[in-house]
Amino acid sequence: MSKWFLLNFLLLITVIWKVTEHYSFPNLKVHILLGLLGVLLFLYNWTRNAVFETIRNIPDRKVKIRLAKLSKRVVMVHRWTGNIVMAVILLHGLMIISQYGFTIRSPKMVVGLMALVLMAIQVITGWVRLFKPTIRVRYIHLYNGMVIFFFVTLHILL
Repeated sequence: MSKWFLLNFLLLITVIWKVTEHYSFPNLKVHILLGLLGVLLFLYNWTRNAVFETIRNIPDRKVKIRLAKLSKRVVMVHRWTGNIVMAVILLHGLMIISQYGFTIRSPKMVVGLMALVLMAIQVITGWVRLFKPTIRVRYIHLYNGMVIFFFVTLHILL
């Protein structure tokens, strides 16, 4: 099992904990629900990385083939889910800024904005990989996803 499955699970538990501990729970505001939807969709997409790592590290060839076939079928859903994540997170950010205003002094806003910029790069590199699948673009997409994961984690914890 991949370490990413464990990290995804820990982030999911953290998100659920932070949302249920919010002062407005269970009557959550729309911007919080959008943020929750965005992180859930992001984790769904990021779990694909955990599947790839499992494919690389598992010794059983039959399991590798089964996971690779499953991953191949999911790739088009993966791209569109990434676009939906981008749109949901953009709406989340716009609602936050319209409600509270933007301030550079808020670490949560700065980290969220940086995660949004990285998410835009992620979506772009994801679509570029469809038309020009080079190793460089693949690594940019992979490592950018890892950075986004940690920025999202930091954003949630702040």
